[in-house]
Amino acid sequence: MHPTEVGALQLIRMSAPTECSPSVYEPRLCIVAQGRKVVTLSDRTYHYDPLNYLVVSVTLPMIGQVVEATPDKPYLCLRIDIDPAEIARLLVDAGQPLAERGHGGHQSADLGLYAARVNTTLMDAVLRLMRLLDTPQDLAVLAPLALREIFYRVLMGDLGHRLRALTVSDSRSNRIAKAVAVLRQCYLQPLSIEALAEQVHMSTSSLHHQFKAVTTMSPLQFQKQLRLHEARRLMMVNGVEAVVAAHRVGYESPSQFSREYKRLFGAPPRAEVVQARSAPQS
Repeated sequence: MHPTEVGALQLIRMSAPTECSPSVYEPRLCIVAQGRKVVTLSDRTYHYDPLNYLVVSVTLPMIGQVVEATPDKPYLCLRIDIDPAEIARLLVDAGQPLAERGHGGHQSADLGLYAARVNTTLMDAVLRLMRLLDTPQDLAVLAPLALREIFYRVLMGDLGHRLRALTVSDSRSNRIAKAVAVLRQCYLQPLSIEALAEQVHMSTSSLHHQFKAVTTMSPLQFQKQLRLHEARRLMMVNGVEAVVAAHRVGYESPSQFSREYKRLFGAPPRAEVVQARSAPQS
């Protein structure tokens, strides 16, 4: 992972395929220049490669795996963070409606993840952004313009309405995005569905239904996955023992933590950490 002088842009390079890697994906646009990656959300799998880009419109816990990469032809990917407020400003400045007919505030929310075909106009804008990295003196003025064009091309694409719906303050997609943001911030606290529904101005039944449409899981399942991902990070990165990590993310029962961790990641905490640390690094 390589940060760049453009804060929203990171470059990713892998010289070999990877094991399945759990991670919490923040809103982002992923464009592959070479190689191929697969991400899994619950039971749904998405491939992205030089012909297909990936859009993550809300925070989602997923499993990712680079499946095509060699030292001669490494996996090369651009990751661009998405700011919904910037998307809304862009649509207003462009004189575009915030939601197309048939995609207004009363429709069912769309899944917060999709893959779409690349096109020449999008790739031209991406190439201009990449070339700006060679002239740092131009970045302050021209990089924001290149980023705006990239997002504009995505919004004008066949599936752009799914990203556009997040900018409509009373749309169900926007309300679920707010619910996701609340859970992302407060995932260590006990979850009250009633309080969450009231906070995003939805009924509890509508919150359950629409939340699952966007994330493929219930709010409680979503919170649980965030906790397990954080526990995994604590063990992998900080070297925290499993029992301590479980307690820090809100589990009172180590055995329950171990069962749910194994169900999500495929192995008990200690075994999964040992396996990950012993895997060869690319």
